[in-house]
Amino acid sequence: MEGEIDMPQTNKGRLKIITVLAIPAVIENFFQTILGFVDTYFVSKIGLAEVSAVGVTNAVLAIYFALFMAIGVAANVRIANFLGANLPEKARHISQQSIVLATILGILTGIITWIFAEPLLKLMGIEAEVLEAGALYFRIVGIPSIVMSFMFVLSAILRGAGDTKSPMKVSIVINIVNAILDYVLIFGFLFIPEMGIVGAGIATVISRLIGSIALFYYVNKTETLTFRRDYWSIDKTHLMELTTLGAPAAGERLVMRAGQIVYFGFVVALGTNAFAAHQIAGNVEVFSYMIGYGFATAATILVGQQIGAGNLKEAKHYARLSTYLTVGAMTLLGALLFFLGDWAGSLFTEEQQVIDDIGTALKISGIFQPFLAVLMVLTGAFQGANNTKFPMYLTGFGMWAVRTVLVYLLGIKLGWGLAGVWIAIGADIAFRAIVLVIQFKRGKWMALEKAPDPESHCHPQTTKENMSACANNY
Repeated sequence: MEGEIDMPQTNKGRLKIITVLAIPAVIENFFQTILGFVDTYFVSKIGLAEVSAVGVTNAVLAIYFALFMAIGVAANVRIANFLGANLPEKARHISQQSIVLATILGILTGIITWIFAEPLLKLMGIEAEVLEAGALYFRIVGIPSIVMSFMFVLSAILRGAGDTKSPMKVSIVINIVNAILDYVLIFGFLFIPEMGIVGAGIATVISRLIGSIALFYYVNKTETLTFRRDYWSIDKTHLMELTTLGAPAAGERLVMRAGQIVYFGFVVALGTNAFAAHQIAGNVEVFSYMIGYGFATAATILVGQQIGAGNLKEAKHYARLSTYLTVGAMTLLGALLFFLGDWAGSLFTEEQQVIDDIGTALKISGIFQPFLAVLMVLTGAFQGANNTKFPMYLTGFGMWAVRTVLVYLLGIKLGWGLAGVWIAIGADIAFRAIVLVIQFKRGKWMALEKAPDPESHCHPQTTKENMSACANNY
């Protein structure tokens, strides 16, 4: 499904198109989740210190992901807007400029990893044993950050064009490759020596490299986005468009990750076993995110195209229906987390205290799943409506004034341990979900713009007529 999507006029038709776009994205996220799950599972067979090393590294890498994802969000929204307004050349140029920006950031983050691996990990306050393994793993997966950058941005480009199937296919392939390489490189096979945590890092990098190559192929194969040689030169105006829209999305993620680093420090203070339990529970819980991300992707695409076409009422309709679907699905998934949490923990370790902590964390997570569904889908809808600033402000307040404070008070001060940490996380999620619902009902969720400036490359506008006016300025 590429380009401008033919929109149905009935709720049944709308639900169908939401599902058609969301399911491949759900499957893609499922296999992306498998990547982290398989890594954690195999690494857990080496030792809990290695599990903590991978967990701490991924927490720092999440800052890189925030930057790459922000470019992806901007590209996704701009492409959807302009295809909705029937401006394919504008969409093509934006997509290639987002790849240029991804290349620049990928190289910069790789250099930062090479030079500052240990200092960045020390910010987490981890033990020496974990730091040594973490720095090694961090450099292996972080120096070639450019492949991570390409994975995020190329997938977002395809989704902006309404193609959620190609990223899904690539995700399936690279996760199968990763699982095989994980086993072979971590434990050794035939003439290949046992590499431990180094093998886990190498497997991840090879998988991402294969994924980037495949995604390049699919983007260039897309009729509306086929690469043009003259579009690769840096265009400051287009880069500014992407930065303007993406910066708040990056800010949101960075604020969240900065807060995460702080409260991760509180979890580390509970002990290595507690942090390992927290990390394992997070890798199990993240399966619930696959549904939320899938439907959030559909909401961003559909809202973005309707905004570009000037159908504001229809955009709100799609946002609402996407939220209803996701709440129902994630409530069922939350029940599974609640009742099967202890069993899931037993797959990773035989230490009963760690298993109990994992089970407790997942029970709490299960209770808050409906709120998480609302938070994820409405955030996607806000972004599709070009409103990336409010989610950033809300995330900053929630992360620092709610989550981090409550993690300290409940987990450390009151001595509730890991249970207190996960209650604090749930409280933050519920708070932000409720605020987004209030803003949505008040009609304060769209960032509408004025008519285009004929001297500029012009941003997506509030009406299809205004959007089409950009074609003459392109």
